[in-house]
Amino acid sequence: MNDFIHIEKILPSINATKIKSIQVIQNLWSDYGHILRINTDSKNHPSIVVKDIHFSNIPNHPRGWNTDISHQRKIKSYEVEEIFYKNYALKCKAPIVPKYINCIKEKNRTLLIIEDLDANGFNVRKRNLNLDEVKSCIHWIASFHATFLKTSPNHLWPIGTYWHLETRQDEFIQITDKNLIKYAPRIDHKLNNINYNTIVHGDAKVANFCFNPEEKKVAAVDFQYVGGGCGVKDLAYFIGSTLDESQCELYENEILDYYFNSLFDELKKINKTINEDNLEKEWRYLYSFAWADFHRFLLGWKPDHYKLNNYSQKMLEQTILKLES
Repeated sequence: MNDFIHIEKILPSINATKIKSIQVIQNLWSDYGHILRINTDSKNHPSIVVKDIHFSNIPNHPRGWNTDISHQRKIKSYEVEEIFYKNYALKCKAPIVPKYINCIKEKNRTLLIIEDLDANGFNVRKRNLNLDEVKSCIHWIASFHATFLKTSPNHLWPIGTYWHLETRQDEFIQITDKNLIKYAPRIDHKLNNINYNTIVHGDAKVANFCFNPEEKKVAAVDFQYVGGGCGVKDLAYFIGSTLDESQCELYENEILDYYFNSLFDELKKINKTINEDNLEKEWRYLYSFAWADFHRFLLGWKPDHYKLNNYSQKMLEQTILKLES
């Protein structure tokens, strides 16, 4: 606990007098700090999660992308996450997210204090999902998009996701595929100039979902890249994080149908009126574009990544055909 003596600064904000235990859940990406589970003597917050973020650390990027651009993007991402929890999380009723408790800021350090989902039953993490579990996550994604459909991403990322072209020029110049270099700006333009915008999670991978097995529900965490965008960007990214290429192919139509049915069911529950046919036509058409966009990022970032498979290549080729038709 001596390594985290500074954590005692959180005690007044949760009406606690002492810390009982500290557990390191995981290190933050590129050694920017830690995610901690902290037990205290607070009556209202006996167990909390704290993102202990150190901005003074020299980034140690696992892939070697230690640039000032990368560092500034990371700083911005933590500012965005704080704003999401403070200003947007309360609007999430069906899509379960941690509640914001407090944020303590010092020079080069931020302590973001949020609800501990484990204490509320969402204590299971999974790496491999069956189809029902995949659908539970898809339902969360659809609920999130329904909640924020036609909502301006004020003070969030104007364009959500961490891989979109504008913020990934360093990686883009590493791509050797001339065809992709030619079409990437057009793919990006299509995804960012749509009639039906929502707020996307921006990093909706399996690792960011927490499962409540008794109720067969999920919650989600990690909102550093939340911002405006087309809903199928989250969907394609999530599917790529949990299914292999043969499963992506096999379940493609079932996944899309389930996503749109869930989206429209949630919109009805919250009394949001939308032209469902037009929205589905636009977003379903862009599903391959979302795949192609992430394919472009991976080719520049880590060209031997396992997600660069036959299915993602097929989606890129489909997208180019659409652009040329």
